[in-house]
Amino acid sequence: MVWAPESLPDAGRRGGPEADGGPPDHVSITDVAELTSLEVLRLMRSGPRGLLEAHAEDRLLRYGENAVAPRSPASWLRRLARSLRDPFAMVLLCLGLVSAAIASWGTACVVLVLVVVSCVLRSGGEHRADRSVAALRELVATTATVRRRADETAAPVSREIPVDHLVPGDVIGLGPGDLVPADVRLLRSSGLTVHQAALTGESHPVAKHAVDVPADAETDLFDRPYLCFHGSSVASGSGFAVVVATGAGTRFAGAHRGGMRERGPSSFDRSVNGISWLLIRFMLLIPPVVLLTNAALRGRGLEALPFAIAVAVGLTPEMLPVIVTTALARGSAVLARSHGVIVKRLPALHDLGAVHVLFTDKTGTLTQDLPILDCSLDPDGRPDPDVLRWAAVNSLWTLQLADLPNPDALDEAILDAAERLGGTLPASDGVAALPFDPVRRSSCAVVQSPDRTAVHTLVVKGAAEDVLDRCTLVRTGGTEVELDAAARGRIRRLAEEKAAEGLRLLAVGLADRPARPGSYGPGDEHDLTFLGFVGLRDTLTPHAEDALAVLAGRGVAVKVLTGDHPGTAARACRDLGLDPGTVVVADHIDGLTDAAVAELAMRSTVVARCTSEHKARIVRALRAAGHTTGFLGDGVNDLPALRAADVGICPSDAVDVTRQTADVVLASKDLTAIDHAIMAGRRSTGNIVTYLRIVLSSNLGNVIAMLGAGLLLPFLPMLPAQVLVQNLCFDAAQLAFAFDRPDPAVLRRPSRLRPRDLTRFIAAFGPLNALADLATFAVLASAVPWSAQVTGQSAFHSGWFVENLLTQGVAILVLRGRRHVPLPLGIAVCFLVIVGVLLPLSPLAPLLGMTTLPFAYYLLVAIVVLLYGVVLRAANAFFERRHADRP
Repeated sequence: MVWAPESLPDAGRRGGPEADGGPPDHVSITDVAELTSLEVLRLMRSGPRGLLEAHAEDRLLRYGENAVAPRSPASWLRRLARSLRDPFAMVLLCLGLVSAAIASWGTACVVLVLVVVSCVLRSGGEHRADRSVAALRELVATTATVRRRADETAAPVSREIPVDHLVPGDVIGLGPGDLVPADVRLLRSSGLTVHQAALTGESHPVAKHAVDVPADAETDLFDRPYLCFHGSSVASGSGFAVVVATGAGTRFAGAHRGGMRERGPSSFDRSVNGISWLLIRFMLLIPPVVLLTNAALRGRGLEALPFAIAVAVGLTPEMLPVIVTTALARGSAVLARSHGVIVKRLPALHDLGAVHVLFTDKTGTLTQDLPILDCSLDPDGRPDPDVLRWAAVNSLWTLQLADLPNPDALDEAILDAAERLGGTLPASDGVAALPFDPVRRSSCAVVQSPDRTAVHTLVVKGAAEDVLDRCTLVRTGGTEVELDAAARGRIRRLAEEKAAEGLRLLAVGLADRPARPGSYGPGDEHDLTFLGFVGLRDTLTPHAEDALAVLAGRGVAVKVLTGDHPGTAARACRDLGLDPGTVVVADHIDGLTDAAVAELAMRSTVVARCTSEHKARIVRALRAAGHTTGFLGDGVNDLPALRAADVGICPSDAVDVTRQTADVVLASKDLTAIDHAIMAGRRSTGNIVTYLRIVLSSNLGNVIAMLGAGLLLPFLPMLPAQVLVQNLCFDAAQLAFAFDRPDPAVLRRPSRLRPRDLTRFIAAFGPLNALADLATFAVLASAVPWSAQVTGQSAFHSGWFVENLLTQGVAILVLRGRRHVPLPLGIAVCFLVIVGVLLPLSPLAPLLGMTTLPFAYYLLVAIVVLLYGVVLRAANAFFERRHADRP
C-alpha cells in the first residue's frame, strides 16, 4: 500500500478538542477486520498525523489505562487470611477452640502460636516472591513510540510515552524489537514480520503488511497480514499503525480472561485435604472413646474430659503447618538464591516434587530461535554445495546493499555455513538488492561477474513454492533443461518430504539479464533457473539433551505441546534423543473424550498445531486421570494450560500476565532449572513425609498406650500439663525435620503426600511404639514402687514421661532410614534425651507433678529403648523392602 497522508481524514481538521468524541465504546480488532484503512481511521476518529494531546488525554480518562490486569499486590492481611484457609491450620484452630472451651488455656495458647507462626512464614515467603516478580516487570520495555500534535496547526511529533497511556486512535511506530503495545491496524509497513508465539504458539515470524482490501471473512484474525496484536513483537522491518483496542479490549486481554478459569485443587491441595480428614477422623473418635471407657470401667465422668482432649492433642502433629511451611520456604529460598528460580506459591514446590508429566513447548526450551544449515540439495535431493554457494551470494549482497534494520538470521546462518564448509563463493560484485518481502516471500541480489561485465545475474532465494513458480528451467547434472510438470511435481514432493522432517527450506534460482543502468524490481524475478534447496533447522538449546535424559531418569515424562509443524517438532525431539513416536496433530483430539485424550497424550510425546484450548484440555485430562502435571509456557496463549496444571512455570522474560499467573518463575527457559526446582520440591516433600511418618506413628503408639494405661490404672496415666510439656518438647525437636536431608531413594522418583501410604505406615509402627510403652509399664512395676498413692502416681508419670521422650528420639534416628544424621537433627535428639533425663530431677518437677526416679529405672529403661531401636530398625528395613516398588 502507498500511504498518502493527504488522502486520509484527520480528527484535528474537524475542530478543537471539544469536537473529539472519540471512537465508539468497546471497539475491538474484530470490528475493523473487514474495513479499509480509510474506514478504520474514520471509525477511530483519527488521522495519519496522530491525535491532539488534548484529545488523547480525554480518551485516556474515558477508556482507562492500557493495562490488561491490575497489578496491585495483595495486602498482608489478605495473605494471612489466605494462609488460614490451609486445612492443616484449620484442624489446629478447631483443636485450639475445643481446648479453650474446656479451659485448657495452655494447650489453646500453644496451638494458636503455632498457627500464627505458620501463617506468617507462608505469607512472608509469598510476599518475597511477589516482590521478586515485580522487580522482573521493571526489566520489560514499557514505552511506545506515538505520533501526536500539540494543537491543530502544529506538526506531528513522534515521542516515547508509557504504554499504559496509549489510547484508541493513537498512531504508533513499530520497529525491530518493539513489543506491539495494543491491537492495531497497519497503515504503512516495510518488510515487517512479527513474532506471534505469545498468542498462537507459532515459533516462526509472521509476515505483516498494510493493505486496502481486507482479507476474506473466513480468514483467521491472526492470519490477516494487516492486523497486529498486543503481546506480539516485531522481528524485522518497520511500520505505522493506528491503535484500535487497548487494555481489556485487546485479544491479549481476552486470552488472559479465558486463562483465568478457576483452578482446581492441585496435588498439594488433594494431599493435605486427605491427611487433614485422616487427622479429623482420629480426633473425633478418640475423645468419646476415652470418656466412655473411663466412665464405664473406672467410674470417671467429666473429670476425664481434659485428659481426653490432651490425648487428642497428643495424636495431632501440632507442628505440621510450621514444618510444612518451613520446609517449603527453605527449599524456595535455596532455589531463588542458587538457581534464580522464584516460587510464588509455596505449595507449588511440593507440586514440583510430585510432577511426573511435564508439558513444554519447543522453541526456547528444546530449540533456540537461531537457524543452522542442515543440508544443501540439488533438484533431485542429492547434496550439492553449489546451491549453498549461490544462496550465500544472495545473503552476502542482501545484507550489504539492502536497507535492513537488523541482519536477517537466515542470511547470517547461510553465510556462517558457507564459511565453515570452506570453498570459494562465485566471484561477483553487488549491483542491487531487493530485501525479503512478505508478499513475494523472497529476496533478490543482482550481481555482476568480473569476466561477464555485460551480464547481470539475479540470485533469488525464498519460499520453495514462490521461487519454483517463477522458474522455467531446472539445472540437473550441470545442464539446464525445461522445467516441465513432472519435474515441478517431483521437486514439490521433495520439498514436502524435507518440510515433514522438520527443515525450513529455501529455494534458490538464477537468471541472467543484460546489464543495464537503473534499479531492479520484483517484476524482474521471472524465467529463473531452479538450482535446488538449502535446508535449515533450529539450533538445539544447550544442555537440553542432558536435561531431558536427567528428567527421564527421575521419572518425569516430558511432553511437547507446540503450535509448530509436526515435522519440525518431531525433528527437534529426535535430535535431542527424545523419541517422538507418533506425532499427534491437535485437531485429532477434538472428537475424543477426556479419558481418551489422557490415554493418547500419555502414549505420545509430541502434540503439534496446538491452540491454547488444546493445551489446556490435554493438561486437564491428564490431571483428571490422576497424573501430577507441570506446564512450562511463556505466552498469553499458554495461560489456560498454566492454570490447568498442578504447577504453572514460566521464564522471567515471559509476558507480564503469564508471570502473574504462573506459580514458578525461572531465570531462563531452561529444563536444567526445572530439574533443580523438581529436586528441591522432592527434598522438601521428603522431609515432610519423614516428619509425618515418625510423628504420627509415635503419637498413635502413645495414644494406644494411654488408653490401655487409663483402663489398667486406678489413676490417669499422665496429667494434662505433662502431656502439654511433652508435646512442646516434641514440637521443638521436630522443627529440625525442615532441615533434614532426605534419603537419596526419595529423590529418584516423584514424591508427594499420600494419605494411604501414611495410614499404612502408622498402622504398622504405631502399635510397635505402644509395645515399647507397655514394656515400660513392666519396668515401672518392677523398679518403681507405685500405687494409688500420690507419690506412686508421680513416679509413674515421671517414668513414662522419660520413656516417651527417649523413644521419640530413637524413632527420629531410626525411621529416617539413613545413617548420616545432620547437625539439626542431632541437636534435636540430644535435646529430647537431656530434657527426659534431667526434668524429673529439676526444680520444675514438683510443679508438673513429677518426682525423682531411682537409678535402677534408668538402667532398665535404657535396655527397653535399646531393644526398641533394634526392633524398630529391623521392622523399618522390612517395611521399606516390601513397599519399595509401590508408586
